[in-house]
Amino acid sequence: MLPRELEQEIAEMVRETDHVEEKIIDVIYLLQRHFGYFSDEAMGHAARLTGKTLVELEELATFYDFIYREPLGRFVIHVCDGVTCWMHHENGLFDYLCRKLGVEVGETTADGLFTVLPTACLGNCHNAPAMLVNGEHYGRLTPEKVDRILDNLRENADTIPLCLCR
Repeated sequence: MLPRELEQEIAEMVRETDHVEEKIIDVIYLLQRHFGYFSDEAMGHAARLTGKTLVELEELATFYDFIYREPLGRFVIHVCDGVTCWMHHENGLFDYLCRKLGVEVGETTADGLFTVLPTACLGNCHNAPAMLVNGEHYGRLTPEKVDRILDNLRENADTIPLCLCR
């Protein structure tokens, strides 16, 4: 069940547009923020409130990197896998992160803190290699810099805002 305020916010957003397609990603992000990911329940609410089919919503959800269909860690690490970042990876940023965290790409650490995901491009080529953690860019990464970032995130996990969209 959705909180009444959220349902009203989404209904108003849909009412204010001539074409629901212009707002569908915003609707998905609002629901994702509420549920922690774009769950089947969230998808059902999105379908009901926008008039879109479950298939149409699933197509969007699986196309966009920042729509999460499964629960993720507290910190979602999107590693840029674009050509420029890939060329600058020092011994492979993915490999280093996964070894350091004890996970494979796409997995979440046992403590629920970190999920490592690939992203086609972060638009931060001048700072390659780069990653995005809960919406914050980090660039010119080295293993030492990654270690400092992970340590800081662990130490401040309770005070860093959760970002499940944009």
